[in-house]
Amino acid sequence: MALITQDVHCRDIVEKLHDTAVQSPFDFTWQQQLRYSIEEDQVLIRQVNAQLNYGFEYMGPTSRLVITPLTDKCWITITGAMHIKLGAAPAGPAGTGKTESTKDLAKACGIFCIVINCSEQIEYRMMAKLFSGLVQSGSWSCLDEFNRINIEVLSVIAQQLLDIKQAKVMGKESFLFNEQERVLKPQCGVFITMNPGYAGRTELPDNLKVLFRPVSMMIPNYGLIAEIMLFAEGFSEAQALSTKMVQLYKLASEQLSQQDHYDFGLRAVKSVLVMAGNLKRAFPELEENIVLIRAMRDSNIPKFLASDLPLFSALIQDLFPGVEIPEAQHFELEQQIKRSLRSMNLQTVQSQALKVIQLFETLNVRFGVMVVGPTGGGKTTTLKVLADAMTKLRAEHKSADPRFQQVKQKVLNPKSIAMGELYGEEHEDTQEWSDGLASKILRKFAQAKASGRKNWCVFDGPVDALWIENMNTVLDDNMTLCLVNGERIKLTQEIRILFEVQDLAQASPATVSRCGMVYITPSDLGWRPYFDSWLQSYMSQFLRPDQLDFLVGLFEMFVDLGFEKMRRLRE
Repeated sequence: MALITQDVHCRDIVEKLHDTAVQSPFDFTWQQQLRYSIEEDQVLIRQVNAQLNYGFEYMGPTSRLVITPLTDKCWITITGAMHIKLGAAPAGPAGTGKTESTKDLAKACGIFCIVINCSEQIEYRMMAKLFSGLVQSGSWSCLDEFNRINIEVLSVIAQQLLDIKQAKVMGKESFLFNEQERVLKPQCGVFITMNPGYAGRTELPDNLKVLFRPVSMMIPNYGLIAEIMLFAEGFSEAQALSTKMVQLYKLASEQLSQQDHYDFGLRAVKSVLVMAGNLKRAFPELEENIVLIRAMRDSNIPKFLASDLPLFSALIQDLFPGVEIPEAQHFELEQQIKRSLRSMNLQTVQSQALKVIQLFETLNVRFGVMVVGPTGGGKTTTLKVLADAMTKLRAEHKSADPRFQQVKQKVLNPKSIAMGELYGEEHEDTQEWSDGLASKILRKFAQAKASGRKNWCVFDGPVDALWIENMNTVLDDNMTLCLVNGERIKLTQEIRILFEVQDLAQASPATVSRCGMVYITPSDLGWRPYFDSWLQSYMSQFLRPDQLDFLVGLFEMFVDLGFEKMRRLRE
């Protein structure tokens, strides 16, 4: 996939050079490309007037970013900033590729890039340790959500970065930093990304602004990104399908109801393309348009309200007229869900069983998943049933499907404890580090031996911009929890982060775009399943069958009438 992504970009460059009739290596169309050359046994990277040394950092077979004109502009800004010994500051809304563009340029330059998620708890000593490591190793760092750091700390960071910049300008091999002599490798770089206008953000002080070249990243080229990713996933009709897909998302964002948990941005598009690639490999005989429709439907329907479902189906019918889509079969999982519900003394309600399957599908393509809905909808039960079904399919029924594994859950309420108790904090006087609850759980999961077991960390409590923003680098492609003491916990594919929330009214778009959504409405259950389970597990011990029948009759006669009366009084 990485090779195809790069080859498509190279093909587009050659076409552009041909179409603009480039005659000389001094033409700007050629100069603006990221170019490699070997001179005097050195690999040099050039772009416009900037020149960098290749880093030779082994990255492994990692995926590469789809390179669009917006990516090229970002790269020109970053390499130009490095040329004049400054950093770069991509700014813009969530999901526009700020961090990923910086990381991908580091891959292209063979330089190790460390992504750090900034928070209000960060203080200048931690940043001094980070910068000391960067200047000595020649690595890059991308400081995500940089403007969340307190203004007092930003002023000290500005002085630290100024010392590094002056040493680079003077061409020093070593310099005095933080009262210690440090070796300086000139290719080191510090970059910051910012979401302007979100809650809890600070305006950068002027002495810090001058150390970064700004680049605005607003609207990504959805069509080109979708087309190249579909090519890389093995689709031959990528151009036509990408056009329809982007149009569907555009129409959905305009015509469906406005909900806090809806997101039709770049991360949502990417998750659909990943799901489409998985389906393409699982069912190679299916037509490509059917594969894409199934992926779009399976990744979007779980989050829609009941009123939006018919409209979304109508949009798909308009864009793909006359196409019959076969339903996805989950026979093995469906049977086990029914058995799990019975073993828990719960009733089998078709709508809830469907939500369990939708949650299973969403967990296969998203690292972070939010189960959203008012109290009484069965959010906790949905999680428990899926965990039980997956565990039993692996343990008792020896399922051949690798997606079914034993599940271990750890549940915590993030709002019941302070931020320091959640992520860890340093004691003000002794500088002693005390671990947080979330960091301890995730570290234990990350260190677990790869046995195939699924580890779920469930945050059961309200989501707000105060605590959830620290999870941003966990929920995106970095999958890394950044702690205030400088520790970075790299999470594995066996781990999933789940949230049980009533609504996302206080969450920022940055958080919403990073998570898959499953919306659960209480009206799907009604009161009857609760009543039936109560009769089975409790009342059947004390009442005779004729008394049970009499009790059922009373409930059927009066409960619906009582609810209707209460609704009218409330109105």
